[in-house]
Amino acid sequence: MGEKIKNMFRGHKEKKKNQNGGFSYMLASFIIHKRGWIESVFVIGCLLSLLTMNFVNVNYDLTKYLPETAESAIGLDVMRDKFGYPGTARVMVKDVSLYEAKQYKDEIADIDGVDQVLWCDSTVNIYAGEDFIDESEIKDYYKDRNAVYDITFVEESDSTRTSTAIDEIKDLLGDKGCYVGMAVQNKSMTESMASEMSKILVVAVIMIFAVLSVTTTAWTEPILFLLVMGVAVLLNKGTNIFIGTVSFLTENVSIILQLATSMDYSIFLLDAFMNYRKQGMNEEDAIINAVQEAINSIFASSLTTVVGFLALVTMKFSIGFDLGLVLAKGIVFSLLTVVFFMPAMILKFAKLNEKTKHRSFMPDFHGLGKAIYRIRPIVFAVIVLVTPLAYTAQGLNDFLYGNDSMGASEGTQVYEDDQQITKIFGRSNMLLALYPNTSEVNERAMAKEIKDLSYVKNVTALADTLPEGIPEEFLPKSTVELLHKDGYCRMLIYTRTKTESAEAFKDSDAIQEIVKKYYPEGSYLVGETPSTQDIKSFIVKDYENVNILSLAGVFLVVMMSFKSAVMPILVIIPIEVAIFINMAMPYFQGVEMVYMGYIIVSSIQLGATVDYSILLANNYLAKRKTLPKKKACVEAIAASCSSIFTSGSIITLAGYIVYMISSTTAIADLGHLIGRGGLFSLVLVLTVLPLLLTLFDSFIVGEKPAAALARRLHRRVMNRREKRRSGKNGDETEESTDEGGDPYEDDENEAAASRESEPELTDREEMEENGDETEK
Repeated sequence: MGEKIKNMFRGHKEKKKNQNGGFSYMLASFIIHKRGWIESVFVIGCLLSLLTMNFVNVNYDLTKYLPETAESAIGLDVMRDKFGYPGTARVMVKDVSLYEAKQYKDEIADIDGVDQVLWCDSTVNIYAGEDFIDESEIKDYYKDRNAVYDITFVEESDSTRTSTAIDEIKDLLGDKGCYVGMAVQNKSMTESMASEMSKILVVAVIMIFAVLSVTTTAWTEPILFLLVMGVAVLLNKGTNIFIGTVSFLTENVSIILQLATSMDYSIFLLDAFMNYRKQGMNEEDAIINAVQEAINSIFASSLTTVVGFLALVTMKFSIGFDLGLVLAKGIVFSLLTVVFFMPAMILKFAKLNEKTKHRSFMPDFHGLGKAIYRIRPIVFAVIVLVTPLAYTAQGLNDFLYGNDSMGASEGTQVYEDDQQITKIFGRSNMLLALYPNTSEVNERAMAKEIKDLSYVKNVTALADTLPEGIPEEFLPKSTVELLHKDGYCRMLIYTRTKTESAEAFKDSDAIQEIVKKYYPEGSYLVGETPSTQDIKSFIVKDYENVNILSLAGVFLVVMMSFKSAVMPILVIIPIEVAIFINMAMPYFQGVEMVYMGYIIVSSIQLGATVDYSILLANNYLAKRKTLPKKKACVEAIAASCSSIFTSGSIITLAGYIVYMISSTTAIADLGHLIGRGGLFSLVLVLTVLPLLLTLFDSFIVGEKPAAALARRLHRRVMNRREKRRSGKNGDETEESTDEGGDPYEDDENEAAASRESEPELTDREEMEENGDETEK
């Protein structure tokens, strides 16, 4: 009973103390006392999000994110305005005669949504008989009883009409068909992502639940965390309606990243609640104090992540704006959900958590801390050798930039079909030249010059197909408007190159020069290759800006948090080294890398994992107030390991789950980089940061060495003067450290001296100085 009274009195004193806590206490009290009303708001928000999330469009076309000033973007706008922006496909039919191929071609052309089908019958009389047809004239379209068609659709690649047309073509051809092209890729990605995303979420939830079950002390706590984070994810996904359209990258990685980067907030709040309960507070007072404590701590932690994500918003290639905004918004919703919604859930789960308690499965990490402290010289040598090598290698990667790198990765049906078609007929890359309808003579001459290029398979232009001297008015209007409309001409050019390669870029530039020669003003070359060239030029510049901004933003946040200019440098170094090593791995593996993943993950890894460094640095500074350098380092590692392993394991597992399940190259690569980056950040924070903290201990603990030396000399002079005045002849006070030496030595005597410091000197600098001297 006496203990209960003592606890009640302690809780009452704590409550009276917190009542003077200002805004944070009033906000915490409001959240608890109005929790029923707040719950209702969140439930309504979730119901609305379930409705609105279905109206958010997903974009698979990277060209739509090009700046308006890009040459290919201007050309695409002209084409949309004059002719529309057609989707394209390449379809091969296996084991057919020449006449059967012709019949299939005509049936495909009659399908609603198909604009035109290019085949060899446009230049060769198929009905002349196979004995009278030169095989060299048709080899690009018919070979070894296989026929291939270049198809242009009426509408864009991602339109419903185009998708329906592709389905009808597949129904017509059955098992005989192979299908590639932008329209086919978009359709394949749309269908595969819906099923893959469900698998990713299910596997991710199971794995995160397993991690949380190991790192928590009650079987129902992981359910609480996943419930709270699920609400935050749903609110973020539903509010994407205000953006209207999000990229396929955003749609598929934002949920996993939000779960992985903000799960810590809910864990922190529950830990704070349990600590206050252990102090004897009742549930309501404990949750009020926990929320009050969490408001500042979670806000500071989330700020670095938000800053890292918002750096992406500055990209001129605006997919960064799309992804950065949604990810940053997700962190904000996680913060709001934990602070406002989770307290009510903690109170609801309190008794259930108590009933399902289990022993902690996490080991004692003091042994690991001692081992890490002992291997500091090895860590130093390895980092000095590896960092320059990794920094150089990560800049030597082979990158992919365009749409072609997204939906036709190895393992997909599109990739398999592409291999079959390429093996028989080689590559086919469609470019479209747009130019003013001012001169039929120029158009005919330009078509001839382009057609004579060795890498060009076919050219379709109205002036080139019309007999000389025959006006276009003699042709049906519907036929003319395919190539001439509203004062503009369109020329279809098919080359024998990939859409993205050094050779493709070179050939595209050569064709563009020819177009500009005949039509210097108002002419454009559009298609996958010119767009990819523009994407490359903008996104490479974006990387430099995003990297600088994310570093500067995180540096400022950490500097304000620690009130130190040295600490941000120490905190960021392990994460930057982890990023270099992560990005260098593809180079050593000899694999190509999607550049978009490279630029996005650099920012995400910094923003999402710098919290590990901040946590360890905070714990070191706290332990260093009463312990010598070695023991403070070991204790800080031991105190930080549980949180770092929990968070690091979740983000690593989440990334690798996306990598293993997704068949889309860009998304799989992004997941791989995130998972591997999280693992590298975890390892380097626990090994490199302790080295840096102890190495620069005198700069981050107390005063700078020069200032500390000056203060000690001044104090010694003053002590001697005082003794002379008092007439005492006692021995001088023995110093525990040499002038200018490290104020803390790694031994028990130094720790005892530190504890004997004057109690009234609460300032850290005074405590450190007092720790340097022992009283006789």
